[in-house]
Amino acid sequence: MKKSKTNESNKFNLWLLAWPIFIEQFLQFLLGSVDTLMVSRISDNAVAVVGFSNQLFNALTTLFATVASGAGIVIAQKIGSRLQEDARTVGIISFKVTIAIGLALSVLLIAFSRPIAKMLQLPDELLPLADTYIPIVGGGMILIAAIAVLGTAIRNTGNTKGPMIIAVGMNVIHIVMNYGFIFGAYGFPQLGLTGVAISTVTSRLIATVVLFVIFLGSFERKIKFSDFRLFDRRLFKEVLQIGWPLGINSANWVFSQLAIFSFLAMLGSTELAARTYMNTLESFCFLLGFSLALAAQIQIAHLYGAGKTGEAYRAAYKVLAVGLPLVAVNAFILVVFGRHVLGLFTQDTDILALCAVLLWMNLMLQPGKMVNMALGNSLNAVGDTRYTMKISLIFMWVVATGCSYLLGVSLGWGIIAIYSCMIADEYIRGVFSYFRWRGRKYLRKKEEEIQREQGEQCAAEVRLAL
Repeated sequence: MKKSKTNESNKFNLWLLAWPIFIEQFLQFLLGSVDTLMVSRISDNAVAVVGFSNQLFNALTTLFATVASGAGIVIAQKIGSRLQEDARTVGIISFKVTIAIGLALSVLLIAFSRPIAKMLQLPDELLPLADTYIPIVGGGMILIAAIAVLGTAIRNTGNTKGPMIIAVGMNVIHIVMNYGFIFGAYGFPQLGLTGVAISTVTSRLIATVVLFVIFLGSFERKIKFSDFRLFDRRLFKEVLQIGWPLGINSANWVFSQLAIFSFLAMLGSTELAARTYMNTLESFCFLLGFSLALAAQIQIAHLYGAGKTGEAYRAAYKVLAVGLPLVAVNAFILVVFGRHVLGLFTQDTDILALCAVLLWMNLMLQPGKMVNMALGNSLNAVGDTRYTMKISLIFMWVVATGCSYLLGVSLGWGIIAIYSCMIADEYIRGVFSYFRWRGRKYLRKKEEEIQREQGEQCAAEVRLAL
C-alpha cells in the first residue's frame, strides 16, 4: 500500500504532469501555426476565414466544457480521496453527456453555417470561403467534444503522456494531409481550403479513436462497453456544481473573443487578418505557462482531495514564480523576432505594420494572462468556480468587450484601443483572483471538514472502547 501511495504521489508531481502537457500544447500550437502558414499560401482571406471559424468553434465548445472541465477536477479530487470507483463513474458519465452535446452542435453547423456567419458580421467577400470551411470542420464538432472530454479525463488520472503522444500523431497526419491537399502533393487532389478542412476532420477522427482506447484502461478497473449504461445522479450533480460555473467562465472568454473578432470584422479584413496572425504568435508566449497552470490545477485538485491544503496553497505560488518570468521572456523574444516570423505568413504591409505595434502591446498583455491562468486554475481546482465565473462575467463584458466596442468601433480608435481593453481586463481579474486565493476560503472549509471527520472518528472509537 505504501508503494502504491508513493507511485500515485509521483504521478501527480507538478513537473511530471507539466512537461507532457507542454509538448501536447506546443504541438497544438504548431498545428495552428502550420495551418495558418499553409492556408496563407491560398490567400489572406482564407486565413481570415479560418481564424474567424476557429473562434466560432471555440465559442461552441463551451457548451460541453461545462461537463468535461468539471469532470476532470472531480476525477482528480476523487483519486486524491482514494475513491477510484467514483472517479471511473464520473469519466463514463461525462463522456456520454459530452458526446451528445457535440453531436447536436455538428448538426447545427452543417445546417446553418451561412446564417451563423452572417449573424456574426463576417464580411460578404469571405462568405463563399466560410460556406466551404464551416460545414466540414464544424460538422466534426462531435470529434472536438470527444477529444476534449477523453483528454481531460485521461490527464486528470495523472496520465499526461497519453494525450501528448496522440497529439504528436495527429499533428503529423494533419500536416502531411494539409500539404497534399493544398499543393496537390503525394497523389492528393488539389482542394485548397476544402482540403484543409478534410485534413482537420480526418486527423481528429484518428485521435478520437486512439484516445478512446486509452480512456477505457485509465482507471483502476478497466471500463467495459456495458459500463456505459452507468449513470449516478449524485456524482453528475457534483460534476455540474463545479462544472457549470467553469462552462460559463469559459463561455465568457470565448464569446467575448468572438464579439471582439466581430468588432474587428467591422473595422475590415486587414484588422481581422492581423488579429488572426497575432493569435498564432501570442500562443508562443504563454505555452509553457499555460501548461504549468493546467498541471497545477490537476495537482492542486489531487492535493485538495487528499486533504493536503497547505501544499495545495503553496503550489499556486510556485507556478507563478516560474510562469511569470517565462511568459515575459517569450513575449520579449517575439518583439525582437516577431516581424520576421510574420513575414513567413504575409507580405501585406498594412497587416505587418499593425502587428508590429501589437507585438509591443503583447509584452504588457502576457503577464496578466499568466496570473489569471495560475490563480484562476488554482481556484477552480478547489471548487471555487463560482467566484472565477463572477469576475469573468463582470470584467470580460464590461472592460474587454464593452470598452472595446466603445473605444475601438464607436469612437474609431481601432485595434489598438481594443488591445488596450483586453490588457486592462486581464490585470483587473488577476488582482481579484490573487486576493481570493490569498483568503483561502475553500481551503479553510476543507480543513474544517477534515477536523470534523476526525472528531467523529475519535468519538466513534471511544464509544467502541466503552
